[in-house]
Amino acid sequence: MRVTSSSLPAADGAESTRRSRGRPAVPLDRILAAALQLVDEEGAEALSMRSLAQRLESGTATLYRHFTNRAVLIGHVVDRVLGEVELDSGALAEMSWDQACRALAQAMFDTLGKHRKVAPLLIEETPIGPNAMMLRERCLAVLLDGGLSPSLAARAYATLARYVLGFAIQLGGSGNGAEQERVSAYFHEVSSAEFPATLAVADSLPVPLEDEFAFGLELIINGLRQLHAR
Repeated sequence: MRVTSSSLPAADGAESTRRSRGRPAVPLDRILAAALQLVDEEGAEALSMRSLAQRLESGTATLYRHFTNRAVLIGHVVDRVLGEVELDSGALAEMSWDQACRALAQAMFDTLGKHRKVAPLLIEETPIGPNAMMLRERCLAVLLDGGLSPSLAARAYATLARYVLGFAIQLGGSGNGAEQERVSAYFHEVSSAEFPATLAVADSLPVPLEDEFAFGLELIINGLRQLHAR
């Protein structure tokens, strides 16, 4: 992932000075809502200035009044999604650092789970919008307040963020209930001579993605506890 000056959301005032004659301006909120709907329905790769303009029944010039390029558009869409992450400040304040860390990671994963095709956009550009910065600040503050060193806090945050993103990307391609049942039936029918271990755990396979996420998150938190204790 990379950070570029073009990734930063442009000020509305600066963008308005570039408005040209032609079709009327489309409100930014409407544009972002349409962009997110496009990604939710067709996937991250379907989002382009042209495809979004078509969905809005407008021209690309209308979009360029708000965004200098696709990277800036992506930054806005990603930040809109991250703004949906629900955090209870009061509850977090009463938690230990490890409990708060788990709650933050779970909240981000749950939000990305509502938009299962948006995660690939987070790979293209490092999120640096206002909502992304707020989430990063909250998580780092939790770690620092818990007594972790700045170096450990930074690495812990980076690991948690990439972990959440990695699982969120898989959400877009996770199988439905019928597919899970098909895979489960297959594991129950394998040869006991060739795959005795697989057959022994067949009742627990395949592991639901959400369960995998929770289990792995607990392993990461436990590892951070041990590093912190040192």
